[in-house]
Amino acid sequence: MPETDADLFGLTHEEAGDAIDDADFGVLPTGSIEQHSTHLPVSTDTLRADHLTAELVAAAPEFDLDLLRLPPLPYGQSEHHMRFPGTVTLSTETYVDVIRDIGESVATHGLDRLLIVNCHGGNRDPLSIAADRLGRDTDLTVHFLHWTDFAREDLTETFGEGWGHAGDHETSFVELYRPDLVRTDRKEPQNAEPFPRTRSYEYFDDVTELGGLGDPTASDPEAMERIVADTTESILDALVEDIEKGW
Repeated sequence: MPETDADLFGLTHEEAGDAIDDADFGVLPTGSIEQHSTHLPVSTDTLRADHLTAELVAAAPEFDLDLLRLPPLPYGQSEHHMRFPGTVTLSTETYVDVIRDIGESVATHGLDRLLIVNCHGGNRDPLSIAADRLGRDTDLTVHFLHWTDFAREDLTETFGEGWGHAGDHETSFVELYRPDLVRTDRKEPQNAEPFPRTRSYEYFDDVTELGGLGDPTASDPEAMERIVADTTESILDALVEDIEKGW
């Protein structure tokens, strides 16, 4: 997506000051740099965070919202993928501190609301901790959402139950936005083991040898385009509703 005046990345400090004053939300996209099986790049989650928040920013004026997008945070909590080369992780403690530092920075400049849009499952817990601490320790009102939670019903209806990591839906996304990065000849069903019912797993290769879940050969970028549009609308509706209710 091209940069716009709604992206902090391309603004001068004077323009940034005006944009912060006008913004209903600053938007922080969070992704990861980690393995995504044999057919997708390690940047998949960060690509998702980048493009999906750009969709939110582009559609926001239709909902009478002004969103200022911060540069995506490319690194996440990915310790469970570290047995695969190319994965770069932050520790949980470091990740919490990074999010807090980002939030405190924009709060210092007068931002009232920060929306964290997450596109990597491993970030959930540390982001929740960081969001709670920012809300308690600064004047920021922090909103935190995991993009796929708003798309889950639609994703399941389209792809069935097995659309997880590097599977049907993520493959569809990269094929929609960055088809040049998909190794089409390496797409194959991932043959993952069932997840344990009463404990976690330490590393992702405990459950999947190739590094993914689901069947990327069942990808459907046209369906993903519709899902992105519907999910974008659902998220913006939720933001408007929360503001109207005083949250």
